[in-house]
Parts: sequence; C-alpha cells; structure tokens
Amino acid sequence: MGIRAIELLESLEDLGDKEFKKFKWYLQQAEFLKAIPSIPKCQLESSDREDTVDLMVQTYSRRCVEVARMVLQRMNRNDLAEKLSNNLENSK
Repeated sequence: MGIRAIELLESLEDLGDKEFKKFKWYLQQAEFLKAIPSIPKCQLESSDREDTVDLMVQTYSRRCVEVARMVLQRMNRNDLAEKLSNNLENSK
C-alpha cells in the first residue's frame, strides 16, 4: 500500500459511521465529481474503509487524495482535508 493509500485510510478512520456513509455517497455522484469518474454504488455499498481506499486507488490512481479532499471539504470536514494535505506534503 502506497503512502497515499495509508494517509487516505487514516482520514477515513477519523470519520464516524454516518460521515463515512456520506463520504461513500459522494463518490457515487457523477454531478459532484464532474470530470472525475464516480464509483458505482454496487461496489461501494458493502465496502468498509479499507475496501473504499482500494476502490479509490483503483479508480483515481494518483488523484485519490485530491478526490478525498474534495469530498471532505464538501462535508465540512476541512480539518481532515487539511490534515490529509499536510501529511502528504510532509511525507515527500
């Protein structure tokens, strides 16, 4: 697992169950993600945090952190979005 996936998982672990469900909902919304592909509901429906990270890495590759930050900011979890950015900057 790459550093991006580890940082992403740590951010998702900071979400409560309702927030995590909402996070996955945003990943399914093509309108919200615009030019970035959405992940089909059937793949996310029963996924836990680790599975969700794997799906995000498979779908978005290096953009997985960018997508996570967009969703976290939309959810008003700017604290986690900022932490995710800072952790990645520090790991370079």
